[in-house]
Amino acid sequence: MAVAARTVNSLTEAANARHEALAGATVRAGTYSLELGDEVMTGWHSHEFHQLEYALEGVAEVETVTARYLLPPRQALWIPAGVEHSSTLTHVKAVSVFFHPGMNLPAGERVRILAVEPVLREMIQYARRWPLSRVARDPVADAFFDALALLLAEWLDHETPLCLPTTRDPLVAAAIAYTDDHLADATLRDVCGAVGASERSLRRAFANATGITWRQYLQESRLLKAMALLAEGDQSTLAIAMSVGFESVSAFTRAFHRYAGETPKSYRRRTRPLPATHEWDEADALRAVQEWSHWGHESGPSD
Repeated sequence: MAVAARTVNSLTEAANARHEALAGATVRAGTYSLELGDEVMTGWHSHEFHQLEYALEGVAEVETVTARYLLPPRQALWIPAGVEHSSTLTHVKAVSVFFHPGMNLPAGERVRILAVEPVLREMIQYARRWPLSRVARDPVADAFFDALALLLAEWLDHETPLCLPTTRDPLVAAAIAYTDDHLADATLRDVCGAVGASERSLRRAFANATGITWRQYLQESRLLKAMALLAEGDQSTLAIAMSVGFESVSAFTRAFHRYAGETPKSYRRRTRPLPATHEWDEADALRAVQEWSHWGHESGPSD
């Protein structure tokens, strides 16, 4: 099932369609594909299934009551069932895999960004042949999603730190909003003037509400914005570095490498849209289930 949307209003229609698919699901696991044009927002919502969202193209930002997460291309977002969240999606092409809580995945209680290994990337994309809306039970699909769930249980321990804290403290929330709107030239003095607080008061309130200093927030917010620009556009590294407040490419590259574990150049190359994968047949699917799960080639999956 694929849904295309270009505006906030049409996304609401797409979101409602996905909600109906979830509400009417009669299977334990399945997929839902989404293709969007301009920037759109989903609004706050939750669902009864665990969601693994894999971004093929574009950039998604997901906010919960405690943090804001960046989902660049070729990484995945894990949203446990029942977690309230709101998404902002920009030119996104994504596949979501939904798992019923009865599958007993170690879901946890918070959103996570996960680096996707090539094997799991292929499995997520191939899983599109089994949409959540299907009615007839398919033993191959059951075995495939069981194998994916087994791998995901291990994969959930390997998250990437692509998130920023959020807060309901009005003073700190205003400081965060001002900072995000002025990444290139924000100073603590400017922020304090904008929100009407002394530097000492804001430092204390910011650390208490978010667990990090304002300066650390500024640095990480700049880097997350740069990651989104690297993934979705064709601006030069120099232009991106300057646009988020770094004075030189070398300073930007050092900070980026410390934060993301790779250079801006390698990150941009890795997050470019993937070429189309080959079409698998039934034999490919069965072989994948055997090779990518803990089952042997001869014994097969147990009932």
